[in-house]
Amino acid sequence: MTQAQVQATSPLSAAPARRPRGKVAVGLLACLFGVLGAHWWYLGRRHAWLVTALALACGFCAYSFYPVWYDNPAFFLLFIPMIDGFIESAVFSLMPDEKFDRLYNAGLGRPTETAWGPVLVAIMACLVGSIVSMFAIAMVVVYTWVAMGWLDGYVF
Repeated sequence: MTQAQVQATSPLSAAPARRPRGKVAVGLLACLFGVLGAHWWYLGRRHAWLVTALALACGFCAYSFYPVWYDNPAFFLLFIPMIDGFIESAVFSLMPDEKFDRLYNAGLGRPTETAWGPVLVAIMACLVGSIVSMFAIAMVVVYTWVAMGWLDGYVF
């Protein structure tokens, strides 16, 4: 037996088996914690730390430098990864099983079996995402109009 064969059959050198990634888990992570890039961490994507660092930096700036955190323009930058999370939640949930397994469960066979879970997650992502998107647009419009003085004299 050669040295390579001994190392390959040794239980110490065997890599631990990775659990298959699920579409429901990815969809829920993207929908609920997409602003932090949690689904990127779960999928093992490169540069997931950049999304998390951007969200934490914007949150720190919004909280630290302004007395009212939602009046800070850095707070509005958080809407970009948040809305992206809702979109990616629907995309991952409705992705065909073969494509999802090929991209994120390579070498594990076909562990993904679609049922109603991914569909319900996609519906939730669309509903919550549309509400949050409308709120984000309204907040940006009101913030801009107040900054320009167009709402002077109006009481909300």
